[in-house]
Amino acid sequence: MGKVRIVTDSTSDIPAEVREQLGISMVPLKVLFGEETFQDAVTIHSDLFYEKLQASQALPTTSQPSPLEFSDLYERLLAEDGDAPILSIHLSATLSGTHQSALIAKSMIEQEADITVVNSKSASYGIGLQVVKAAKMAQAGESKERILEEIERLQNDVQLYFLVDTLEYLQKGGRIGRASALIGSILNIKPILSLDKDGGVYSVDKVRGSKKAMSRIAELLKDVYGDDPVGMILAYTDNKEPADELGERLKSALNVKEVGYTTVGAVIGVHTGPGTAAVFMYRV
Repeated sequence: MGKVRIVTDSTSDIPAEVREQLGISMVPLKVLFGEETFQDAVTIHSDLFYEKLQASQALPTTSQPSPLEFSDLYERLLAEDGDAPILSIHLSATLSGTHQSALIAKSMIEQEADITVVNSKSASYGIGLQVVKAAKMAQAGESKERILEEIERLQNDVQLYFLVDTLEYLQKGGRIGRASALIGSILNIKPILSLDKDGGVYSVDKVRGSKKAMSRIAELLKDVYGDDPVGMILAYTDNKEPADELGERLKSALNVKEVGYTTVGAVIGVHTGPGTAAVFMYRV
């Protein structure tokens, strides 16, 4: 039996060089600005996306990959090594039909194949942490079963928080009402967003001002991890400074041993907007 092959989608926000180094296959979601269609992390990247987002009058839309896009990739991987199991790890099924498309694609494969489709119950580098760990274990020759155990452990351990700079994009995307967005903007309210156990977005707290919001995130993470050694991935959109500031606040409050960075890609960025900072924390 060959080494496990790892598949994900573009919302995992894994840098291209990391995907290439670890042999991770990626299926992109799409971003639509009017009549223009772009493939996330393929034909549009973060810098261009946030420029276009701020210049656009209407909020762009997103669409999931088709089952055919997944089945084509699965068949290519099987043609390379028909005995290698495939683990396909995707954006929370609560947030997108991407997971369902991958399941349909699995049913379309006519040859006998070992394909497991995983609901990450997460988004952005919350998925990325699961995928990168899976790929490293696959390279080391670990079994599919052992990798799935580690993915489940990460799903239970990783904590993530998003801090948005403006309520405009949450309002445009229908996450909050116009009145709430207006009042929130006037009062400088900063919602702290996370994902629940099923991978759905919810507001953990609402704080006035970014500094207080970052302190609140530090408190929330301290309650979970205490003095345990932790690592964190900081994610940002068009501006790295908020992520740097959040990182400094967290390093002063927790026992941080590892720090990494990534950018929030176009699909997640449609809903959070520019100026967003996020943290994905895990035990080391």
